[in-house]
Amino acid sequence: MVGRPLSPLSPRKDSARRPAKDAVHHPHFARFYARFSVRAEPVMAPVRTELLAGLSGRVLEVGAGNGLNFGYYPRTVSEVVAIEPERGLRQLAVDAAQRADVPVDVVPGAAEALPVKSEGFDAVVLCIVLCSVRDVERALGEVRRVLRPGGELRFFEHGQAPGRGMRAFQSALDRTVWPRAFGGCHVGRDALGALRGAGFELGAYRRLLVPERGVRLPTSYCVIGAARRPEPSTP
Repeated sequence: MVGRPLSPLSPRKDSARRPAKDAVHHPHFARFYARFSVRAEPVMAPVRTELLAGLSGRVLEVGAGNGLNFGYYPRTVSEVVAIEPERGLRQLAVDAAQRADVPVDVVPGAAEALPVKSEGFDAVVLCIVLCSVRDVERALGEVRRVLRPGGELRFFEHGQAPGRGMRAFQSALDRTVWPRAFGGCHVGRDALGALRGAGFELGAYRRLLVPERGVRLPTSYCVIGAARRPEPSTP
């Protein structure tokens, strides 16, 4: 469902920050991504299924892109609020939301200043997001804020390669052409380290190559898994 008011979208009272309506504007990359992601769906479909399996309740998806995850949410999810900052991708996500089996509301916003109330969600989904946010620490701080205590974070990210040679190549790309050519994306960020640094409790995760066969690209080194916002400690 698109456009239905949801309670987590009530104006925030705990922060004066408000992201610009179009916090990200990469129209050329958005068109490329929309075409490429559809072609890559035979490879990504099993990943999306694994990423979203077992979710329930109210879910926030940060950086929803063109909405390809929407068709994989289980019916145990009561509603999805999908944040997408790029206008072209957001419109595609709105179209995808109309075909989803669960209620999905697509709204503008930036990962570093999520336009939703604190502790309003049972789960948050990050799918190829941390590579392109401007401030990873602040974005994960926002994710932690909007999750209820004990809430679950599901993530699928590409990042640092294990080998020294490829890692040096990734670093060189991140300092030069890659972010400019690919909508702010960085290929060598350490997603697991960032999650630990933000105070999340890592659960099960696994490393994988995408695609599994063929030439290994700077973006091939991925990790999928889950983490939790810790419960408050009892005195």
